[in-house]
Amino acid sequence: MINQQLLQPESIAVIGGSNNTHKPGGAVVRNLISGGYAGTLRIVNPKEDEVQGIKVFHDVKELPPTDLAILVVAAKYCPDYVEYLAAEKHVRAFIIISAGFSEETAEGAALEQRILDSCDRYGCALIGPNCIGLLTRWHHSVFTKPIPRLTPKGVDFISGSGATAVYVLESAVTKGLPFNSVWSVGNGRQIGIESVLEYMDEHFDAEHDSLVKLLYIESIADPDKLLFHATSLIRKGCRIAAIKAGSSESGSRAASSHTGAIASSDSAVEALFRKAGIVRCFSREELTTVGCIFTLPRFTGKNFAIVTHAGGPGVMLTDALSKGGMSVPALTGPVADELKAKLLPGSSVANPIDILATGTPEHLGIAIDYCEKHFSEIDAIMVIFGTPGLVQLYEAYDVLHKKIQECSKPIFPILPSVNTAGPEVHEFLKKGHVNFSDEVTLATALTQVMKTPEPADQNVVVNGVDVPRIRRIIDGIQGDGYISPALVHELLASAGISTVPEFVSAEKADLLTFAEKCHYPVVAKVVGPVHKSDVGGVTLNIRSKEVLSAEFDRMMNIEGATAVMVQKMLKGTELFIGAKYETHFGHVVLCGLGGIFVEVLKDVSSGLAPLSYEEAYSMIHSLRGYKILKGTRGQEGINERKFAEIIVRLSTLLRFATEIKEMDINPLLADAADIIAVDARILVEK
Repeated sequence: MINQQLLQPESIAVIGGSNNTHKPGGAVVRNLISGGYAGTLRIVNPKEDEVQGIKVFHDVKELPPTDLAILVVAAKYCPDYVEYLAAEKHVRAFIIISAGFSEETAEGAALEQRILDSCDRYGCALIGPNCIGLLTRWHHSVFTKPIPRLTPKGVDFISGSGATAVYVLESAVTKGLPFNSVWSVGNGRQIGIESVLEYMDEHFDAEHDSLVKLLYIESIADPDKLLFHATSLIRKGCRIAAIKAGSSESGSRAASSHTGAIASSDSAVEALFRKAGIVRCFSREELTTVGCIFTLPRFTGKNFAIVTHAGGPGVMLTDALSKGGMSVPALTGPVADELKAKLLPGSSVANPIDILATGTPEHLGIAIDYCEKHFSEIDAIMVIFGTPGLVQLYEAYDVLHKKIQECSKPIFPILPSVNTAGPEVHEFLKKGHVNFSDEVTLATALTQVMKTPEPADQNVVVNGVDVPRIRRIIDGIQGDGYISPALVHELLASAGISTVPEFVSAEKADLLTFAEKCHYPVVAKVVGPVHKSDVGGVTLNIRSKEVLSAEFDRMMNIEGATAVMVQKMLKGTELFIGAKYETHFGHVVLCGLGGIFVEVLKDVSSGLAPLSYEEAYSMIHSLRGYKILKGTRGQEGINERKFAEIIVRLSTLLRFATEIKEMDINPLLADAADIIAVDARILVEK
């Protein structure tokens, strides 16, 4: 629970505060004092009489009633302090800096539980243990540096790691990114990242609250809560970016399916962020760069003008933007010629607009004005301006400052000379601006922002899906394991997913009869082994009963074979859809190119069931092989609407059949008219 005593305490007691500012107890007191805390600050230390100019209490029993207690003492003493302070001194909020709890040992976990029990009993808020503290405009209850510039419209940053929070702040301060609050939740037993988002959502004030939230997450304890409140905040006008650490650890076992081999716990995180509309980042630099992007005016276009006085960075930025799917369009015609005439001889206006190393602040302003007023196709402006150390840049950065204030189009300042022109950059940041010192890092972060979809509709699409029939089929299955092809067909049919005509039998005569009825050519597949291709269990384009008869005999001799399946031979682009159940998250749905390429290329996109049509289209469009699906080199594209429909229907099927733990539909054969499931397998665990 987050309460007033935690956010705006009228009194704070530091248990373990000291004069040694090189230790956490002394550093917390230093930061509270230097941060201008306006309430009553109390220190408890049995060995000191005065700490940093404040008279000291030698024992907690001497304290008057206090709102917030910050504990910077050994872990073994913390439970008793919490119990006593809550019961006798009416403390209703605790920040426990100390480590040595559940993050280390079972004994530490027991101490942590005692603290949690006391807080729950007395209705106390608890930050930590094992954290750097809480930093707000009201009180700087942290022991670390740096302390960033704090402003009501700055960033709210929530971190599951104290050390990482410090390093993120280091990265942010150099860029000029302002903050509103920094939450280091530590072990997060009571107040975790999801709880902070919940509070920010339920108490959101669009006029006064920060509209930017940055998250560093080590574990997602409650995906549903994170999804709900992140989605709600974004729909209220906020923007959220997050790092989820630990994503490389595979969540899959020795996989028995394509989906099991590809899907991991990271697939679930990717799907969750996509569904919520959270911009995913993969480094501290990327996270703080995205945060800086969020402070600039929003824009929806993808056309950029680059104004530079150095050719190389302009080219690298152009390459990086193009790679990310954005455009640096050529600027030509009379207006471009007019601009060129106002710049130094040798300048280029083709885009990048290179005003040359000898270009003046006046030339910089002219180039920006043309991008703002005369080049209507330009959506945003990127300005690269540094120095080789020959001149000072105060005048140039004053021009840039004025243009950022005047222009309606966003301007991204890329000021690379943070060392050589450090004072000038610092003065520019003091005026409330941010700086992207590296152009490629900016383009990479901007790509992540631009490709992140809006929050998805949370409603389940049941139209065309026979939910009662699905439940009857699932309820009738006995035991665990891969279900029979007949039941797979029934489930897909219940979801309205078309399947290729097929017949399964261990009797050769029955298969030959089926092949005659559906007409050759046909496909024969062994039933039993999971990976049919690996054991020679698939034969395509069988055109006669003699060949089919011989293939039947061969396949029945494959180890593990129980029958043979015969299907009508179809042609089309091979697609893949799969799903895997992840504990706490639910079903992660994957889609991509099919056949053997799904494992070789791993070009798949993930979504969290249930899926909307907008999410399905976003998944399809994010595939690297999307151009193949659209049609290339004279080949007709697939029926994209049908592909999205199948993804949505499958996600609805899974929503009502959580017993399905893995599913592969590989391949689906697609053309411009239709998409048909050719091969599928479903693993059920009850």
